[in-house]
Amino acid sequence: MVEPTIENNKFFDLTGKKALVSGAGRGIGKAVALGLARAGADIGLVARTESEIDAVAGQVKEIGRRAAVAASDLTVTADIPALVSGLAGELGGIDILVNNAGTNIPQDSVDVTEEAWDSVMAINLKSSFFMAQAVGKVMIEQGRGGRIINMSSQTGSVALIKRAAYCASKAGLNLVTKVLAMEWGPHEILVNAVAPTFVETEMTKPMLADPQFREYALAKNVLKRFGTTDDVAGAVIYLASPAANLVTGHILLVDAGWTAH
Repeated sequence: MVEPTIENNKFFDLTGKKALVSGAGRGIGKAVALGLARAGADIGLVARTESEIDAVAGQVKEIGRRAAVAASDLTVTADIPALVSGLAGELGGIDILVNNAGTNIPQDSVDVTEEAWDSVMAINLKSSFFMAQAVGKVMIEQGRGGRIINMSSQTGSVALIKRAAYCASKAGLNLVTKVLAMEWGPHEILVNAVAPTFVETEMTKPMLADPQFREYALAKNVLKRFGTTDDVAGAVIYLASPAANLVTGHILLVDAGWTAH
């Protein structure tokens, strides 16, 4: 009989791990941060709005975990190395990065402006890469491996109307994920992505409440429901945990079967 390598009650245990979550002030990022904290991790919180991450930090502390915050505009990529170094110093290193910060500017392709295109690419792809780069350097120096989880989308695998820039940014992020997995595997740094379908948040509720858009958004959804932030957080916790010790370079679709068609 082959002896188990992980104790049964430790598959999703992150006790003692140090996690950094971007876009952590609300929505998916907030749910991910709190989920990781409940699994045992201390949390570094990054977002533009300081009041939002301060509030989430308070909830992390109520769970019994440490929290560190940094309000930052991640599109200013020159600031990222110092931000990461500072949070690593406060937390005692970084074991997990969740690259969650992102944006979307839905437009017909004939109406997409260069400004809108650049804004989407700057946060969804460029800042995610340079966050991963900065954290990757920390993880390599630490010599204890790590997990990097990029927040992609089903639109990185299939096309949706009015989302030319968004689809391009997420498809690019999927391939960056695979490149980093290949390069950093020798350091035991596992790099994956989570790719959700439409998720109901405070920001998306008005859009998803529109009957015409709702019909479109559920057309290929096998389960006929929108995702919740906890649906996405669960996938992130899996990829961050010992349960995913042999998973890297993977795009985990949390899409209610949308891309099964």
